[in-house]
Amino acid sequence: MTGSLQTKNNIYYIVLNTYENGKRKQKWINTELPVKGNKTKAQKLLRETLKEYEEAEALRAQQEADQANIPFVDAIKLWYAEKTADFEHPIDEVTKQGYETLMKNHVFPYWKEKGTLLKEITKFNLQDYINEKAKNGRLDGKGGLAPRSLRLLKNIVNQTLLYCVSEGMIPNNPCQFVKLPVCERYEAHFYTKSQIDELLEKIKDEPLYPLIRLTALYGLRRSEALGLRWDCVNFEAETISIRRTVSKVTTVVAKDKTKNTSSRRSFPMTPEIKELLLNLKAQQEKDKQFFGDTYHDCDSVFRWSDGRPFSPDYVSDKFSKLLKANGMPHIRFHELRHSAASNLLNMGFSLKDVQEWLGHSDIKTTANTYGHLDAKRKLSMAEALVS
Repeated sequence: MTGSLQTKNNIYYIVLNTYENGKRKQKWINTELPVKGNKTKAQKLLRETLKEYEEAEALRAQQEADQANIPFVDAIKLWYAEKTADFEHPIDEVTKQGYETLMKNHVFPYWKEKGTLLKEITKFNLQDYINEKAKNGRLDGKGGLAPRSLRLLKNIVNQTLLYCVSEGMIPNNPCQFVKLPVCERYEAHFYTKSQIDELLEKIKDEPLYPLIRLTALYGLRRSEALGLRWDCVNFEAETISIRRTVSKVTTVVAKDKTKNTSSRRSFPMTPEIKELLLNLKAQQEKDKQFFGDTYHDCDSVFRWSDGRPFSPDYVSDKFSKLLKANGMPHIRFHELRHSAASNLLNMGFSLKDVQEWLGHSDIKTTANTYGHLDAKRKLSMAEALVS
């Protein structure tokens, strides 16, 4: 396969020369890179794109030679090569990292060891696979994978087989008959308001204090807190807007978007939070002057004194250590968000209020997670009416 870079409307396009039924056909791919200053990036993207298409073509040639007589692992690679080469519907980088991590740790090793061919895949060996991962899937040997991970594994297998059906490699998709095991619902742990207050008092001199304070108050996701930049903090209007995220699977990924449309939301800035953020901003200006040319200039609200933003792994790890050092019950960092929700419900706010505060796209998500807390509040209301 050959390809070249072309420009149109001041944007680089990758033009691939493909062949269908012996006839040459050009495929134009928008790189979304402006011409000015991006030639090196565009050339690198061209090389990567050619490599991905060539790998896909090589696997396709193998498929055509013996469509179903290939290892199931190769069928998965073929599907993934096609999926990642689809520039019209690109995979989100965090999703891509999640796919690759799961395939490396939980898909390829299992099916390579089994040596199963694509034509040998049945609902029975697929069910055995899911059951095994549900029972013994954790890499540390401490039990099975979480329900979400099992759903993602099934999704990878299902998409692979759907692709194979569409390409005429197999007649049907046996994954449609595979059932995920019924798992115990995870019960999140919460801090009461008094526990939150106690924690904040104990860690008020820690570098993570401002981040933990805002997370506990507004029920932020970790990615939302780390994605907060100063241009979303309006001291005049006294509002804080959630517009970006920072996540990590294998590498840190910053995105100028939130998990969903409902996650884009604004909060009122309380006097306490306003003072906290003003002090934080003033300290960062002092830090910038102190470090001079070695300062890492960025707009992140939460960062080290030398300007480097906090990493997701550091936040979760340090939070756990802070709890242990201060004799507080263990909760995950994400459970600060749960704590905010539970405390709002206990104060009498409705599930609809909590849905909007947390940025859930569907109130069913809020009800499924916190409905039992809302039920307790309603029982107290009923008891108050008959007392």
